[in-house]
Amino acid sequence: MNVLIKNANIITPYEVLYGFELAVEGTKIKDIAPCGKLQEENFDKIIDAKGNYLAPGFIDIHTHANSGHDTMDATFEALCAMADFYCKNGVTGFLATTMTASIEDTKKAIVNVADYISEQNKKHGSLDVSDNSRSQILGLHLEGPYFSPAKKGAQAPEHLKEPNADELADFIRLSKNSVKIVALAPELPGAQDAIRFLKDHGITVSAGHSDASFDIAKKAFDCGVTQVTHIFNGMRSFTHREPGIAGAALTDERVSCEMICDGIHLHPAAMKLVVNSKGKDKVILISDSMMAAGLDDGEYTLGGQKVIVKDRQARLIDGTLAGSTLTLNKAVYNMVKMVGVSLQDAVRMASLNPAKAIGVDKCKGSIEIGKDADLIIFDEELNILNVIKAY
Repeated sequence: MNVLIKNANIITPYEVLYGFELAVEGTKIKDIAPCGKLQEENFDKIIDAKGNYLAPGFIDIHTHANSGHDTMDATFEALCAMADFYCKNGVTGFLATTMTASIEDTKKAIVNVADYISEQNKKHGSLDVSDNSRSQILGLHLEGPYFSPAKKGAQAPEHLKEPNADELADFIRLSKNSVKIVALAPELPGAQDAIRFLKDHGITVSAGHSDASFDIAKKAFDCGVTQVTHIFNGMRSFTHREPGIAGAALTDERVSCEMICDGIHLHPAAMKLVVNSKGKDKVILISDSMMAAGLDDGEYTLGGQKVIVKDRQARLIDGTLAGSTLTLNKAVYNMVKMVGVSLQDAVRMASLNPAKAIGVDKCKGSIEIGKDADLIIFDEELNILNVIKAY
């Protein structure tokens, strides 16, 4: 199918092209030109962006759940419902993210995602321009169970354990090699061996739910950790005498920082500090969403624990933050409105940067000729108007 998207303000990695049009041939971006340069009669479908923004689809590499469904449900029904919701909010690709749970439940979730991806791959080579596009699962993010009890956050304490390379090898086998990120606390016994093992298998290691000191964090970066999980949350607090893992991440150019930009997990000044420290290339916007995303306030669960959602805040009974109800389009909006980041840089933090983190940036994450036509159209308020999905 050949598709023309006209009358668009196109957000590329480098600039916003006002009054441009974009051609899709098959599943790839074929051409980008000023409006009126491409011949409409050469296209099977024409989409009029009506002066709105055309951007790469967002990629959420840390998200557990939404719309009453969770990765840990270990059902196709849950993953389908989640994928539908993501697409409506501009996310064309995501990592199904697990929680700390029993090994048996973790394996069930891993196998379910792997089977879903196998079924999803049957769509390869197709382009969906309907109103019912579905986001694509790009792999698995294992958040836990290898975390510090001192910084467990909303992770179930009874299932926390030390990293084990043999166990990780089993997880990877069950996933059919779809594990893209493993989050762990680098100060735990066995962590360095696990980090090297994961790095050797091309898997991104994220330091999270960690009480690591500055020095231990730096050693972990030397071993192969290239990311930190939701910066400032679930980690040793930054102080001027012991900067901790947060200080190590903010001052090490090798490391990217996940960031939850809902105005709840971080004050806007903290968000700005991260952006000023890391620059536009090393900030990754995530939702860390739980099943209440897209639903009303009320009582929910996360990792088998009761969660109360009130005024968009998800908390355990003891008040601990338990994921978010954020969507990634809202995170991009918040970066622009709360932090003052340019729209093109905020989009980059939700598309190209996460694509690089999981090694899919050669085909996804930005509007460039030859890349997959994972595209979204949105207005000034970041309301998603259209989604084009390439499989």
